[in-house]
Amino acid sequence: MSVVSMSGRECERLSVLSEVRSGRLRVSDACGLLGLRRRQVFRLLARLKLDGAAGVVSRRRGKPGNHRLAAAHRALALSLVREHYGDFGPTLAAEMLAERHGCVVSRETLRQWMAADGLWTARRRRHRAVHQPRRRRDCLGELVQIDGSEHAWFENRGGKCTLLAFIDDATSQALHLRFVPSESTFEYFRSVRAYLTTHGKPVAFYSDRHGIFRVNKGEGNGRLTQFGRAMVELSIGAICANSPQAKGRVERAFETLQDRLVKAMRLAGIGTMEAANAWLPGFVADYNRRFGRAPASAKDLHRPLGTADDLDAILVCREWRTVTHSLALAWKGGLLLLEPTPFARGLARQKVEVVEHLDGRLTVRSGAASLAFTTILQAPFMRQATAALDSVDSKRLTPVLAALREQQAVPAAIHAAAGG
Repeated sequence: MSVVSMSGRECERLSVLSEVRSGRLRVSDACGLLGLRRRQVFRLLARLKLDGAAGVVSRRRGKPGNHRLAAAHRALALSLVREHYGDFGPTLAAEMLAERHGCVVSRETLRQWMAADGLWTARRRRHRAVHQPRRRRDCLGELVQIDGSEHAWFENRGGKCTLLAFIDDATSQALHLRFVPSESTFEYFRSVRAYLTTHGKPVAFYSDRHGIFRVNKGEGNGRLTQFGRAMVELSIGAICANSPQAKGRVERAFETLQDRLVKAMRLAGIGTMEAANAWLPGFVADYNRRFGRAPASAKDLHRPLGTADDLDAILVCREWRTVTHSLALAWKGGLLLLEPTPFARGLARQKVEVVEHLDGRLTVRSGAASLAFTTILQAPFMRQATAALDSVDSKRLTPVLAALREQQAVPAAIHAAAGG
Protein backbone atom coordinates (compact mmCIF):
# COMPACT_ATOMS: atom_id res chain seq x y z
CA MET A 1 0.00 0.00 0.00
CA SER A 2 1.38 3.41 -0.94
CA VAL A 3 2.01 6.23 1.48
CA VAL A 4 -0.56 8.34 -0.37
CA SER A 5 -3.41 6.09 0.80
CA MET A 6 -2.44 6.45 4.44
CA SER A 7 -4.12 8.65 6.98
CA GLY A 8 -2.26 11.55 8.57
CA ARG A 9 -1.73 9.56 11.75
CA GLU A 10 -0.30 6.62 9.85
CA CYS A 11 2.04 8.88 7.87
CA GLU A 12 3.32 10.32 11.14
CA ARG A 13 3.96 6.83 12.49
CA LEU A 14 5.85 5.85 9.33
CA SER A 15 8.07 8.94 9.59
CA VAL A 16 8.95 8.31 13.25
CA LEU A 17 9.57 4.58 12.73
CA SER A 18 11.82 5.33 9.77
CA GLU A 19 13.89 7.60 12.02
CA VAL A 20 14.19 4.78 14.55
CA ARG A 21 15.27 2.27 11.91
CA SER A 22 17.95 4.67 10.64
CA GLY A 23 19.33 5.09 14.15
CA ARG A 24 18.60 8.80 14.34
CA LEU A 25 15.90 8.35 17.01
CA ARG A 26 15.78 6.22 20.11
CA VAL A 27 12.86 3.86 20.81
CA SER A 28 12.07 5.62 24.07
CA ASP A 29 11.77 8.94 22.22
CA ALA A 30 9.53 7.31 19.61
CA CYS A 31 7.24 6.06 22.39
CA GLY A 32 6.80 9.61 23.61
CA LEU A 33 6.14 11.01 20.14
CA LEU A 34 3.64 8.31 19.16
CA GLY A 35 2.03 7.84 22.57
CA LEU A 36 2.71 4.09 22.44
CA ARG A 37 4.42 1.57 24.69
CA ARG A 38 7.76 -0.03 23.81
CA ARG A 39 6.27 -3.37 22.86
CA GLN A 40 3.83 -1.64 20.48
CA VAL A 41 6.68 0.31 18.85
CA PHE A 42 8.74 -2.91 18.40
CA ARG A 43 5.67 -4.63 16.91
CA LEU A 44 5.26 -1.80 14.37
CA LEU A 45 8.97 -1.92 13.54
CA ALA A 46 8.74 -5.63 12.84
CA ARG A 47 5.71 -5.09 10.55
CA LEU A 48 7.50 -2.24 8.79
CA LYS A 49 10.52 -4.47 8.14
CA LEU A 50 8.33 -7.32 6.88
CA ASP A 51 5.64 -5.48 4.81
CA GLY A 52 7.15 -2.07 4.24
CA ALA A 53 4.92 0.99 4.52
CA ALA A 54 1.79 -1.19 4.27
CA GLY A 55 2.66 -2.72 7.63
CA VAL A 56 1.90 0.58 9.39
CA VAL A 57 -1.67 0.78 8.03
CA SER A 58 -4.37 -0.23 10.53
CA ARG A 59 -5.66 -3.74 9.96
CA ARG A 60 -9.15 -2.60 11.09
CA ARG A 61 -9.55 -0.51 7.97
CA GLY A 62 -12.65 -1.51 5.98
CA LYS A 63 -14.02 -3.69 8.79
CA PRO A 64 -17.13 -2.87 10.88
CA GLY A 65 -16.54 -1.05 14.18
CA ASN A 66 -16.59 -2.91 17.46
CA HIS A 67 -19.60 -0.86 18.65
CA ARG A 68 -21.63 -1.34 15.49
CA LEU A 69 -25.13 -2.73 16.17
CA ALA A 70 -25.83 -6.19 14.85
CA ALA A 71 -27.62 -6.58 11.53
CA ALA A 72 -30.45 -8.41 13.33
CA HIS A 73 -30.99 -5.38 15.60
CA ARG A 74 -31.18 -3.09 12.57
CA ALA A 75 -33.64 -5.39 10.82
CA LEU A 76 -35.85 -5.56 13.95
CA ALA A 77 -35.93 -1.77 14.40
CA LEU A 78 -36.78 -1.10 10.75
CA SER A 79 -39.47 -3.80 10.67
CA LEU A 80 -41.14 -2.23 13.73
CA VAL A 81 -40.95 1.21 12.12
CA ARG A 82 -42.53 -0.11 8.90
CA GLU A 83 -45.32 -1.88 10.79
CA HIS A 84 -46.23 0.70 13.44
CA TYR A 85 -44.44 4.01 12.84
CA GLY A 86 -44.30 4.53 9.10
CA ASP A 87 -45.10 8.25 9.30
CA PHE A 88 -43.08 8.92 12.45
CA GLY A 89 -39.92 11.02 12.42
CA PRO A 90 -36.66 9.44 13.66
CA THR A 91 -36.78 11.16 17.05
CA LEU A 92 -40.32 10.09 17.93
CA ALA A 93 -39.85 6.65 16.37
CA ALA A 94 -36.73 6.05 18.49
CA GLU A 95 -38.68 7.01 21.63
CA MET A 96 -41.53 4.62 20.76
CA LEU A 97 -39.15 1.75 19.95
CA ALA A 98 -37.48 2.11 23.36
CA GLU A 99 -40.65 2.70 25.40
CA ARG A 100 -43.00 0.20 23.74
CA HIS A 101 -40.72 -2.52 22.34
CA GLY A 102 -37.51 -2.33 24.36
CA CYS A 103 -35.56 -1.82 21.13
CA VAL A 104 -32.99 0.81 22.05
CA VAL A 105 -31.34 2.71 19.22
CA SER A 106 -30.13 6.30 19.08
CA ARG A 107 -32.20 8.73 17.05
CA GLU A 108 -29.24 9.58 14.79
CA THR A 109 -28.54 5.92 14.01
CA LEU A 110 -32.24 5.36 13.35
CA ARG A 111 -32.29 8.47 11.16
CA GLN A 112 -29.48 7.03 9.00
CA TRP A 113 -31.18 3.62 8.80
CA MET A 114 -34.56 5.09 7.88
CA ALA A 115 -32.98 7.38 5.27
CA ALA A 116 -31.03 4.48 3.72
CA ASP A 117 -34.22 2.37 3.46
CA GLY A 118 -36.36 5.23 2.16
CA LEU A 119 -38.52 5.44 5.29
CA TRP A 120 -37.68 9.07 6.02
CA THR A 121 -36.62 12.07 3.96
CA ALA A 122 -35.22 15.28 5.44
CA ARG A 123 -37.27 18.40 4.87
CA ARG A 124 -35.83 20.70 2.28
CA ARG A 125 -35.00 24.14 3.46
CA ARG A 126 -37.28 26.77 1.99
CA HIS A 127 -36.84 30.49 1.68
CA ARG A 128 -39.38 32.06 3.98
CA ALA A 129 -40.34 35.55 4.93
CA VAL A 130 -38.18 36.97 7.69
CA HIS A 131 -39.98 37.50 10.99
CA GLN A 132 -37.91 39.04 13.75
CA PRO A 133 -38.09 36.99 16.96
CA ARG A 134 -39.88 38.42 19.96
CA ARG A 135 -38.44 37.96 23.42
CA ARG A 136 -40.37 35.65 25.69
CA ARG A 137 -42.31 37.17 28.56
CA ASP A 138 -40.50 36.79 31.88
CA CYS A 139 -43.23 35.39 34.13
CA LEU A 140 -45.72 32.57 34.09
CA GLY A 141 -49.20 33.93 33.47
CA GLU A 142 -48.01 37.22 31.97
CA LEU A 143 -49.16 36.34 28.45
CA VAL A 144 -51.10 33.21 27.47
CA GLN A 145 -51.45 32.48 23.76
CA ILE A 146 -54.80 30.92 22.79
CA ASP A 147 -55.92 29.40 19.51
CA GLY A 148 -57.86 26.55 17.97
CA SER A 149 -56.81 24.04 15.33
CA GLU A 150 -59.29 22.07 13.24
CA HIS A 151 -57.67 18.82 12.21
CA ALA A 152 -58.31 15.10 11.68
CA TRP A 153 -57.12 14.47 15.21
CA PHE A 154 -58.62 10.95 15.30
CA GLU A 155 -57.59 10.13 11.70
CA ASN A 156 -60.11 7.63 10.27
CA ARG A 157 -61.42 6.65 13.72
CA GLY A 158 -63.60 9.76 14.03
CA GLY A 159 -64.58 12.99 12.33
CA LYS A 160 -62.69 16.26 12.32
CA CYS A 161 -62.85 18.42 15.41
CA THR A 162 -61.00 21.38 16.94
CA LEU A 163 -58.38 21.43 19.66
CA LEU A 164 -58.31 24.58 21.81
CA ALA A 165 -54.87 25.27 23.27
CA PHE A 166 -53.70 27.74 25.93
CA ILE A 167 -49.88 28.03 25.74
CA ASP A 168 -47.93 30.13 28.22
CA ASP A 169 -45.53 32.51 26.47
CA ALA A 170 -42.83 32.41 29.17
CA THR A 171 -42.60 28.63 29.58
CA SER A 172 -44.13 27.14 26.38
CA GLN A 173 -46.20 24.91 28.67
CA ALA A 174 -49.65 23.76 27.58
CA LEU A 175 -51.73 25.10 30.46
CA HIS A 176 -55.01 23.90 28.94
CA LEU A 177 -55.95 21.59 26.04
CA ARG A 178 -59.51 20.62 25.14
CA PHE A 179 -61.24 19.05 22.14
CA VAL A 180 -64.42 20.81 20.95
CA PRO A 181 -66.67 20.44 17.87
CA SER A 182 -65.58 23.85 16.52
CA GLU A 183 -64.30 27.26 17.59
CA SER A 184 -67.09 29.33 19.14
CA THR A 185 -67.53 31.90 21.86
CA PHE A 186 -69.18 29.43 24.21
CA GLU A 187 -66.45 26.80 23.72
CA TYR A 188 -63.82 29.41 24.53
CA PHE A 189 -65.87 30.47 27.55
CA ARG A 190 -65.91 26.86 28.79
CA SER A 191 -62.15 26.58 28.33
CA VAL A 192 -61.53 29.96 29.99
CA ARG A 193 -63.66 28.85 32.94
CA ALA A 194 -61.61 25.66 33.32
CA TYR A 195 -58.38 27.62 32.98
CA LEU A 196 -59.32 30.28 35.55
CA THR A 197 -60.51 27.67 38.01
CA THR A 198 -57.22 25.77 37.71
CA HIS A 199 -54.61 28.52 37.34
CA GLY A 200 -56.25 31.85 38.18
CA LYS A 201 -56.43 35.01 36.05
CA PRO A 202 -53.48 35.77 33.72
CA VAL A 203 -52.44 39.29 32.79
CA ALA A 204 -53.58 38.83 29.17
CA PHE A 205 -54.75 36.35 26.57
CA TYR A 206 -53.06 36.66 23.16
CA SER A 207 -55.19 35.50 20.22
CA ASP A 208 -55.55 35.88 16.47
CA ARG A 209 -58.01 38.27 14.81
CA HIS A 210 -60.88 35.80 14.64
CA GLY A 211 -64.36 37.28 14.96
CA ILE A 212 -64.65 35.67 18.39
CA PHE A 213 -61.96 37.96 19.71
CA ARG A 214 -62.24 41.11 17.57
CA VAL A 215 -64.97 43.13 15.86
CA ASN A 216 -63.64 43.12 12.30
CA LYS A 217 -66.46 45.03 10.59
CA GLY A 218 -65.88 48.75 10.30
CA GLU A 219 -62.55 48.45 12.18
CA GLY A 220 -64.48 47.75 15.37
CA ASN A 221 -65.23 51.39 16.28
CA GLY A 222 -64.31 50.63 19.88
CA ARG A 223 -66.92 47.87 20.18
CA LEU A 224 -66.21 44.67 22.07
CA THR A 225 -67.31 41.17 21.27
CA GLN A 226 -68.77 38.90 23.92
CA PHE A 227 -65.32 37.48 24.66
CA GLY A 228 -63.78 40.95 24.90
CA ARG A 229 -66.55 42.18 27.18
CA ALA A 230 -66.12 39.17 29.49
CA MET A 231 -62.35 39.75 29.69
CA VAL A 232 -62.92 43.41 30.62
CA GLU A 233 -65.23 42.33 33.44
CA LEU A 234 -62.63 39.82 34.65
CA SER A 235 -59.81 42.40 34.37
CA ILE A 236 -57.91 40.26 31.86
CA GLY A 237 -56.32 41.79 28.77
CA ALA A 238 -57.51 40.49 25.37
CA ILE A 239 -54.81 41.22 22.79
CA CYS A 240 -54.98 40.30 19.09
CA ALA A 241 -51.86 39.45 17.08
CA ASN A 242 -51.28 41.04 13.68
CA SER A 243 -49.93 37.82 12.13
CA PRO A 244 -49.68 34.08 12.87
CA GLN A 245 -45.93 34.48 13.37
CA ALA A 246 -46.53 36.94 16.22
CA LYS A 247 -48.12 34.13 18.25
CA GLY A 248 -45.57 31.57 17.14
CA ARG A 249 -45.54 29.81 20.51
CA VAL A 250 -49.03 28.34 20.03
CA GLU A 251 -48.56 27.88 16.26
CA ARG A 252 -45.44 25.75 16.81
CA ALA A 253 -47.20 23.88 19.59
CA PHE A 254 -49.91 22.85 17.13
CA GLU A 255 -47.24 21.58 14.70
CA THR A 256 -45.91 19.34 17.44
CA LEU A 257 -49.37 18.30 18.62
CA GLN A 258 -50.56 17.41 15.12
CA ASP A 259 -47.67 14.97 15.00
CA ARG A 260 -47.24 13.59 18.51
CA LEU A 261 -50.79 13.89 19.85
CA VAL A 262 -52.36 12.27 16.78
CA LYS A 263 -49.99 9.31 16.98
CA ALA A 264 -50.27 8.99 20.75
CA MET A 265 -54.07 8.77 20.48
CA ARG A 266 -53.70 6.23 17.67
CA LEU A 267 -51.55 4.04 19.90
CA ALA A 268 -54.04 4.48 22.77
CA GLY A 269 -56.99 3.62 20.49
CA ILE A 270 -58.84 6.89 21.20
CA GLY A 271 -61.46 7.93 18.64
CA THR A 272 -63.93 10.29 20.39
CA MET A 273 -63.70 13.78 21.89
CA GLU A 274 -65.05 12.57 25.24
CA ALA A 275 -62.42 9.86 25.57
CA ALA A 276 -59.69 12.20 24.34
CA ASN A 277 -60.54 14.96 26.85
CA ALA A 278 -60.51 12.42 29.68
CA TRP A 279 -57.11 11.11 28.50
CA LEU A 280 -55.47 14.50 27.81
CA PRO A 281 -54.17 15.37 31.34
CA GLY A 282 -51.58 12.59 31.23
CA PHE A 283 -50.42 13.65 27.78
CA VAL A 284 -50.23 17.31 28.84
CA ALA A 285 -48.01 16.41 31.80
CA ASP A 286 -45.63 14.48 29.52
CA TYR A 287 -45.72 17.27 26.89
CA ASN A 288 -44.79 19.94 29.45
CA ARG A 289 -42.01 17.75 30.83
CA ARG A 290 -40.50 17.38 27.37
CA PHE A 291 -41.04 20.84 25.90
CA GLY A 292 -41.62 23.21 28.83
CA ARG A 293 -38.87 25.52 30.02
CA ALA A 294 -38.20 27.50 33.16
CA PRO A 295 -39.34 31.16 33.05
CA ALA A 296 -36.84 33.98 33.38
CA SER A 297 -38.57 35.03 36.61
CA ALA A 298 -39.96 32.69 39.25
CA LYS A 299 -42.89 35.06 39.91
CA ASP A 300 -46.31 33.73 38.93
CA LEU A 301 -48.56 36.56 37.69
CA HIS A 302 -51.79 34.58 37.85
CA ARG A 303 -54.29 36.25 40.20
CA PRO A 304 -56.88 34.33 42.21
CA LEU A 305 -60.54 34.76 41.39
CA GLY A 306 -62.21 37.36 43.62
CA THR A 307 -65.66 37.56 45.09
CA ALA A 308 -66.72 39.86 42.24
CA ASP A 309 -65.61 37.34 39.59
CA ASP A 310 -68.93 35.55 39.16
CA LEU A 311 -68.10 33.29 36.20
CA ASP A 312 -71.75 32.19 35.85
CA ALA A 313 -72.77 35.81 35.26
CA ILE A 314 -69.72 36.93 33.25
CA LEU A 315 -69.08 34.04 30.85
CA VAL A 316 -72.39 34.50 29.01
CA CYS A 317 -73.59 36.08 25.78
CA ARG A 318 -75.60 39.26 26.29
CA GLU A 319 -77.59 41.00 23.58
CA TRP A 320 -80.19 43.75 23.58
CA ARG A 321 -83.59 43.30 21.94
CA THR A 322 -86.55 45.67 21.44
CA VAL A 323 -89.90 44.54 22.85
CA THR A 324 -92.78 44.83 20.38
CA HIS A 325 -96.32 45.98 21.26
CA SER A 326 -97.29 42.31 21.42
CA LEU A 327 -94.56 41.78 24.05
CA ALA A 328 -92.43 39.69 21.69
CA LEU A 329 -88.75 39.99 20.87
CA ALA A 330 -86.74 38.35 18.13
CA TRP A 331 -84.04 35.92 19.11
CA LYS A 332 -81.92 33.94 16.63
CA GLY A 333 -84.64 32.93 14.22
CA GLY A 334 -87.34 32.60 16.86
CA LEU A 335 -89.53 34.68 19.16
CA LEU A 336 -89.52 35.13 22.90
CA LEU A 337 -92.98 36.06 24.25
CA LEU A 338 -92.99 37.90 27.58
CA GLU A 339 -95.64 37.07 30.16
CA PRO A 340 -98.22 39.95 29.92
CA THR A 341 -97.66 41.26 33.46
CA PRO A 342 -98.19 44.95 34.23
CA PHE A 343 -94.44 45.45 34.44
CA ALA A 344 -93.86 43.73 31.07
CA ARG A 345 -96.60 45.79 29.38
CA GLY A 346 -94.71 48.92 30.30
CA LEU A 347 -91.66 47.68 28.38
CA ALA A 348 -93.28 47.90 24.92
CA ARG A 349 -90.89 49.58 22.42
CA GLN A 350 -88.10 49.48 25.01
CA LYS A 351 -84.92 47.43 25.00
CA VAL A 352 -84.35 44.45 27.27
CA GLU A 353 -81.27 42.29 27.71
CA VAL A 354 -81.28 38.63 26.65
CA VAL A 355 -78.62 36.53 28.37
CA GLU A 356 -77.60 33.10 27.08
CA HIS A 357 -75.76 30.95 29.61
CA LEU A 358 -73.21 28.20 29.06
CA ASP A 359 -75.77 25.52 29.91
CA GLY A 360 -78.17 26.81 27.22
CA ARG A 361 -80.53 28.68 29.54
CA LEU A 362 -81.96 32.01 28.45
CA THR A 363 -82.68 34.92 30.79
CA VAL A 364 -84.50 38.12 29.84
CA ARG A 365 -83.76 41.12 32.06
CA SER A 366 -84.82 44.70 32.40
CA GLY A 367 -82.41 46.27 34.84
CA ALA A 368 -82.21 43.93 37.83
CA ALA A 369 -85.63 42.36 37.12
CA SER A 370 -85.92 38.97 35.40
CA LEU A 371 -88.88 38.58 33.05
CA ALA A 372 -90.86 35.40 32.51
CA PHE A 373 -91.25 34.33 28.87
CA THR A 374 -92.05 31.47 26.53
CA THR A 375 -90.17 30.50 23.38
CA ILE A 376 -91.79 29.91 20.00
CA LEU A 377 -90.33 29.19 16.56
CA GLN A 378 -86.94 28.67 18.14
CA ALA A 379 -84.27 27.90 15.53
CA PRO A 380 -81.11 25.94 16.39
CA PHE A 381 -78.25 27.99 17.74
CA MET A 382 -75.87 28.48 14.83
CA ARG A 383 -74.32 31.92 15.08
CA GLN A 384 -71.02 32.43 16.83
CA ALA A 385 -70.74 35.55 18.96
CA THR A 386 -67.76 37.80 18.36
CA ALA A 387 -65.27 39.47 20.68
CA ALA A 388 -61.90 41.30 20.99
CA LEU A 389 -59.75 44.34 21.34
CA ASP A 390 -57.93 46.10 18.52
CA SER A 391 -54.86 44.22 17.35
CA VAL A 392 -51.56 45.06 18.96
CA ASP A 393 -48.22 44.80 17.20
CA SER A 394 -45.76 42.45 18.92
CA LYS A 395 -43.30 45.32 19.45
CA ARG A 396 -45.91 47.09 21.61
CA LEU A 397 -46.62 44.10 23.83
CA THR A 398 -44.36 45.21 26.66
CA PRO A 399 -45.98 48.64 27.29
CA VAL A 400 -49.48 47.20 26.79
CA LEU A 401 -48.88 44.42 29.31
CA ALA A 402 -47.30 46.87 31.76
CA ALA A 403 -50.39 49.10 31.54
CA LEU A 404 -52.68 46.11 32.06
CA ARG A 405 -50.76 45.05 35.15
CA GLU A 406 -51.05 48.55 36.61
CA GLN A 407 -54.80 48.61 35.98
CA GLN A 408 -55.22 45.16 37.51
CA ALA A 409 -53.22 46.11 40.59
CA VAL A 410 -55.66 48.91 41.54
CA PRO A 411 -58.74 46.75 42.34
CA ALA A 412 -56.48 44.19 44.02
CA ALA A 413 -55.09 46.87 46.34
CA ILE A 414 -58.60 48.14 47.12
CA HIS A 415 -59.72 44.59 47.88
CA ALA A 416 -56.74 44.01 50.19
CA ALA A 417 -57.35 47.28 52.00
CA ALA A 418 -60.96 46.29 52.59
CA GLY A 419 -59.82 43.14 54.32
CA GLY A 420 -60.79 40.79 51.46
